[in-house]
Amino acid sequence: MNGMKYIGRALFLALLALGSFFATYNLLTMMIHNNTRLEKMGSNDLDGMSLPTSFDPIIQMPENHKALSKERLLFHVALTATDAPYSKWQCRIMYYWYKKMKDMPESDMGGFTRILHSGSPDELMDEIPTFVANPLPKGLDKGYIVLNRPWAFVQWLEKAKINEEYILMAEPDHILVNPLPNLGQNGYPAAFPFFYIRPDENKQIIRKYYPEEKGPVTDVDPIGNSPVIIKKSLLEKIAPTWMNVSLRMKNDTETDKAFGWVLEMYAYAVASALHGVQHILRKDFMLQPPWDLDIGKKYIIHYTYGCDYSLNGELTYGKIGEWRFDKRSYLRGPPPKNLTMPPPGVPESVVCYNYLTC
Repeated sequence: MNGMKYIGRALFLALLALGSFFATYNLLTMMIHNNTRLEKMGSNDLDGMSLPTSFDPIIQMPENHKALSKERLLFHVALTATDAPYSKWQCRIMYYWYKKMKDMPESDMGGFTRILHSGSPDELMDEIPTFVANPLPKGLDKGYIVLNRPWAFVQWLEKAKINEEYILMAEPDHILVNPLPNLGQNGYPAAFPFFYIRPDENKQIIRKYYPEEKGPVTDVDPIGNSPVIIKKSLLEKIAPTWMNVSLRMKNDTETDKAFGWVLEMYAYAVASALHGVQHILRKDFMLQPPWDLDIGKKYIIHYTYGCDYSLNGELTYGKIGEWRFDKRSYLRGPPPKNLTMPPPGVPESVVCYNYLTC
């Protein structure tokens, strides 16, 4: 795999996922115990399935797309972050691998910005290019700190000088494992489809924010804001709407209960649809251990899920394993550099990100 030869020592990682992301592990367990529903969704809807390297990565194109241009356009890498230790270590690792991959063949990465929405500079300012954004007024996020993300992007887009025409919205718990080209083409943004973002199964709620006169609910893509590669001019239009829809959703009891920790992801998808923006859905954009087993030609490892295995290399699902790696185990600082490697039989994706983050 391209870039893996650089994978050696480096990175002691992991941690930024705000208190609201603790629910992620519960989602993981729910997935496993809901096999019937997953089977009905079909392979195109699942980002957690191992796929052969010859698979077609594009699972959905915008309805009015033209033939994709082969013109290569640089994109700016932007990730939002807090000043918590959990976030800082993940940002350092993400930035490390950005620098490793940036100038490799096939990479279209340009500049990099950590959008720090804690309101004050921190000690990483000299290490990582950083824009300091103000958080929402106290109490407005109702404890859901992720609501600061769209507001931070609004500020950055208004005040920062961004030389690239495209932007990659990334997160601290992303690791680049292959050189990333610009997957957005001819003005269309590219996004990763999440199996748990289901506008079609939440029509009644979606209609509160995307009325019938705007079009069918299927106009709302099954995505979040990250990873997304999008034209800067489009994001400048979408970001304020994304912020407003996020706040409206959080203040609606029914929506807040239904969407939970992925509410802000739905808000981005709805905001994009309100502006008539459809995304190219790329299942090779990202992989998520332990559900995605191989790396192949995929570009980003998202280590949001805890990985628990027996010493025989068997995944123990929501049960703490004899061997485990979970970024939430390191809320106060990075993992040690001498982490025990996974036992034999553990998938390549888990071995890789365990190696890359320590």
